[in-house]
Amino acid sequence: MNKFLFFNLFFLITNLAYSQTVTVTKQNEKVKGETIEVFATTLEGRKETIKTAWIKFLKETGKLKLFGEPMTITEPTINGTPFSKGILYAGNKEGDKSSTVWFGINPTEWENKDVTYANRELQKMLNQFGVKFYRDQVQTQIDETQQALDAVAKQQQRLLNQNKDLSIKLSNNEQEKIQLTKTLETNTLENAALKIKLVNNKKAQDSLINSTTQIKKVMELHKEKQRKIN
Repeated sequence: MNKFLFFNLFFLITNLAYSQTVTVTKQNEKVKGETIEVFATTLEGRKETIKTAWIKFLKETGKLKLFGEPMTITEPTINGTPFSKGILYAGNKEGDKSSTVWFGINPTEWENKDVTYANRELQKMLNQFGVKFYRDQVQTQIDETQQALDAVAKQQQRLLNQNKDLSIKLSNNEQEKIQLTKTLETNTLENAALKIKLVNNKKAQDSLINSTTQIKKVMELHKEKQRKIN
């Protein structure tokens, strides 16, 4: 297992998400020169991640206008109920390790019969947003952990396959060693036999050379004898 995989596993283990509780509170915000009561919750995490999730959530709530402070949502849909009249105001206050998101309405811009419902449901929606945000973060950790698990399993399978290949190669090597040992033994015996035959051949050659010399001497004697006949 390489160092990069070890680092990822260490990072995942040391960054396990603990149980999060979403708390929605009321606070006052300045909107168009007026102070209105809004709902807010503080979320822990990277500010860029929180902001991206918050804007996505607001876009699903109605027609979002990002520019300006605060952001505005017209024709909002609050927990499934659309409203053609009324504006929803929203903001995002970024911190180092957390951000506070908020939204709310100015009751004077809404019909009286809708204010109580809107405030009640907005509080629920903000709580739901916070819960979903944390669950999505945990899901990201689950996905990253699964990736690390898959990487470990892949590495393990690679090592198992490598072990199988090495075992086969070792077995073949041992068989080859046995065969080479037998061949070496046969070669050694053949070498000894050839040396013996070579010695015997040399002795036979020496014997023939000696016989040839003797025969030549006899022949010379016969020829000498022949010359003396008159």
